[in-house]
Amino acid sequence: MELDRIDRQILARLQNNAQISNLELANEVGLAPSTCLHRVGKLRERGVLLDTHATVEPEALGIGIQALVSVRLERHSRKYVDSFHRHALSLDEVLAVFHVTGPQDFILHMAVRDTEHLRDVTMDQLTTRAEVSQLETALVYEHDRKPVLPDFLGE
Repeated sequence: MELDRIDRQILARLQNNAQISNLELANEVGLAPSTCLHRVGKLRERGVLLDTHATVEPEALGIGIQALVSVRLERHSRKYVDSFHRHALSLDEVLAVFHVTGPQDFILHMAVRDTEHLRDVTMDQLTTRAEVSQLETALVYEHDRKPVLPDFLGE
């Protein structure tokens, strides 16, 4: 998928501020507003620009704790992997699912009210699964996320 310098500039600016107006975006990347709007539309059509979202303060939604839960599966068949992956994504408490290599098979980024809620979800929704062999939980003290992906295609 070929991206030119202007496409990459558009993506960088949208990652930093998805609410930027088309006029501001066009000015920042040196395009006419109509051309800029067309390029953003093409990036969406091509599946490069996936979506936009708002970052919300977790505590405002009653989230008191975040955790990383490492999951080792009983077996490594596609059936077990796919079944567990679908189940994990279906849980409201799971923010992200990482299928990884190494001693663990999955790492789940979870958001819960408190330690009791975390215990209930892990005991009732994870350890009861036939696919699951072992869990290991690490509480997240602090969570920061870079809003922009690195551009390794840059000139």
